[in-house]
Amino acid sequence: MVRTGFNFQWMTSWQEGRDPAPADLQALDFLAKHGFNFARLACDYRFWTKDFDYLHPIEPAFKFIDDYVEACRHRDIHFSLNMHRVPGYCINRPEIEKHNLWVDKEAQDGLVFQWETFARRYVGVSGDVLSFDLINEPPDIGQYGMTRDIHEALIRRVVAGIRAIDPNRPIVIDGLEGGNVAMPELSDLDLIHSTRGYQPMPVSHQGASWWSGWKGHSPVYPGGDWWDKSWDRDTLNEHYKPWRDIAAQGRTVHIGEFGCYNRTPNDVALRWFADLFSLWREYGWGWGMWNFVGPFGIIGHGREGARIEMIDGYEVDVELLELMKP
Repeated sequence: MVRTGFNFQWMTSWQEGRDPAPADLQALDFLAKHGFNFARLACDYRFWTKDFDYLHPIEPAFKFIDDYVEACRHRDIHFSLNMHRVPGYCINRPEIEKHNLWVDKEAQDGLVFQWETFARRYVGVSGDVLSFDLINEPPDIGQYGMTRDIHEALIRRVVAGIRAIDPNRPIVIDGLEGGNVAMPELSDLDLIHSTRGYQPMPVSHQGASWWSGWKGHSPVYPGGDWWDKSWDRDTLNEHYKPWRDIAAQGRTVHIGEFGCYNRTPNDVALRWFADLFSLWREYGWGWGMWNFVGPFGIIGHGREGARIEMIDGYEVDVELLELMKP
């Protein structure tokens, strides 16, 4: 089944004294009504861990995840549980971690233990309902001491731990270098390979305050100049070739995140989105937009020139919705 939908941030960024947000039932109803069947939750492990004690989770926090799973199951929406921040690593502010996932045994043991804990908690829940997305967007090769060999060994260890408890749980691995680099060395395992839909980034991230790489590059599509390439549908198709090669080996590929920040002109964004969806449908790949409501989303993004209509209580970009609908 091709799974399409959105990322949600109910449990993404821990703050002292703040509980996770409850499931947004109105948003999930919107997904179900309009034919979407996928919700990826980007989690921060600190919601269930105190003072970097990875091996003694705080049980009440898991009740929120139970509720998310049930809310999605009730609406025939697949729920992907992703650790956006894991012991020892996050693509956002990794320096606040006590340990380094790629070099410290404490963090690696903690990651394995926490996924084994989820495996025990949800054993018996159908794979149609729930998947585990292990590590969000691993870093560039060589960064923080990460190598392909270290990453492969860690993934194999986590997968073995989960499968010893729940052999049938669908497991997702993100590509390296922010989700862009495929891992064919893991294609012998029955895993879902997750990549991203952000290229070319001067289009998807134009004007972003947290990433300056767009500076000096105009948000042009088709055309522009990024990675010494002019981008169009053919360039996108070539970009995804390593992932198509993995799919040719019988593995599922999914676009775990994609989206366009609201500073890109609307006509440019729509042309780019149209080519992405066209290719992904041709490949038979599902996807999850980052995010649902917000500057990358389909609702309330604030992109100048977008055609907005009120639908089911939301200010919806109707042209983008039509492109996205299954």
